[in-house]
Amino acid sequence: MCDYDVIITTYKKRWKVEVFYKSLKSNAGMAKSANADFENPKQLGLHGIYAVFKLECLSFKSKINPFALRFKLLMNATRSAFDQLQKFQAAA
Repeated sequence: MCDYDVIITTYKKRWKVEVFYKSLKSNAGMAKSANADFENPKQLGLHGIYAVFKLECLSFKSKINPFALRFKLLMNATRSAFDQLQKFQAAA
């Protein structure tokens, strides 16, 4: 039988894994896949796993939630693309 501290410590470790899987599903587009299968990494794609890993590392360093960080990255990319489009339209 485990004591209270062992149970809490184990659950905290387990919860970090759950949060990572949630990030993996959401940030790598696995939530959109009808047949999401984490047993087969080829299905997800190495690039997706790597991107989520980098996002998690950046999130850890910056102390920003990975979902908030993803939103910031998407907003910056959209803003940059819009600025580039404005330049193309001005040149035409």
